[in-house]
Amino acid sequence: MSPTSLSPTPPNLAASTAGLELLSSAVVMVGADRSICYLNPSAEHLFSTSRRICVGHHLSALLGDLPGLWAALDNALVDNWSHTGQNLIVKRPQLQTLQLDCTASPVDLPPARLLLEFRPLDAQLKVAREERIAEQQQANRELVRNLAHEIKNPLGGIRGSAQLLERELDDPQWREYTQVIIAEADRLQDLMNRLLNSHRMMHPTVVNVHDVLERVLRLIQAEFPSVTVKRDYDVSLPQLTADREQLIQAILNIARNAAQAMKGEGVIVLRTRAARQVTLAKRRHKLALELQVIDNGPGIPPHIRDTIFYPLVSGREGGTGLGLSIAQSFIEQHQGTIDLASEPGRTCFTILLPITQS
Repeated sequence: MSPTSLSPTPPNLAASTAGLELLSSAVVMVGADRSICYLNPSAEHLFSTSRRICVGHHLSALLGDLPGLWAALDNALVDNWSHTGQNLIVKRPQLQTLQLDCTASPVDLPPARLLLEFRPLDAQLKVAREERIAEQQQANRELVRNLAHEIKNPLGGIRGSAQLLERELDDPQWREYTQVIIAEADRLQDLMNRLLNSHRMMHPTVVNVHDVLERVLRLIQAEFPSVTVKRDYDVSLPQLTADREQLIQAILNIARNAAQAMKGEGVIVLRTRAARQVTLAKRRHKLALELQVIDNGPGIPPHIRDTIFYPLVSGREGGTGLGLSIAQSFIEQHQGTIDLASEPGRTCFTILLPITQS
C-alpha cells in the first residue's frame, strides 16, 4: 500500500470514534464499498500498519482475499444485522499469519457503514491461560505462606532447645551435632522469611530502569565473573514509577537463575524496548516497558515450564524454587507480567511494566 494521496479520518467520523481509541480490541471501519475509513490504535498494532497508510484502501489490502468474509459483509449491509466470522486466516508476506475472529456490525457514520472488531484467537487463549495460571499460583502462594507461618514457631523452639542442650554438653563431638541443628534451623528460618516477605508493602519512586539494570549487571559480574553480561538498551525510554529495590531483586533473581543454570559460564543479555498498546492487569496502556533477560544456557526442562514460577519448583539440583516465584510476585505488584520462552541454547524471560506518561 502506498502512503500517498490518502485522506485522514473524516471530521464527523472522527468525533464518533474517540471512544474507540483506548479499546484493547482491534476495530476497523469500512464503507459500503469495503474501503477503509478508520483504524483504532489496537488495529494498527495487530496488523502492523498505520491509519495513514490504510485509510482509503480496500479492506483486502489489510486482510488479503477472503471471499467468505466479503459475502458476509454484503449480507450484513443488506440485512442490517451483525455477523460473526470465526477462525479467519490472514496471511501476510514477511509477517506472522494471523488467526482471527471478526464481528461486523452495521453503523451509520458516513462514510463508514460497517464496524469490524477483530480478536486474535491466540491472544484470547493466552489471556484465559494467564488468568487460570495466576489463580493457581495465587492459591499456591497463599498455601505456602500459611505453611511458613506455621513452621516458624516450631523452628524457634528447635533452635532454642539446641542452644540450651549445647551448653550442657562437654564433648565437642556432641556439640558439633547441636551446631548442625542450629545452622539448619537458621537456614529454614531464612527460607520462611523469604516466603513471607515476597508481599511486603511497596515503596514506589521514580526509577530509571537502566540504573536498575546496571546494578543487576554489577551484582551478577561480581558473583559470576565468567558470565558475560551484555547490554541492549533503548535509552529513549521514559522513567518508571516503581519500587526500586523490588525491581532490582526481581531482575537479579532471574539473571542469577540464568547464571546458575549455565553453571557460571555463558552469556546473559539485558534488553529493553518500548511496547505499545498492551493490556496489563486488564487495563490498556499506550506505552509499556518490555524488559528481557536472555541467556544461552541449556534451557528450562519442558516438564516444569508451566510451573516454573510456582514456589518450591526448581529445575536445578539444590535450588529452593523461590527466586522466580518472588520475582513474579514483585512484578505482579507493579501491575506487570512476566513470561517465559525457552529452548536449548536460548531462554528469554520477558517482563512488561506499565509506563505512566505525564
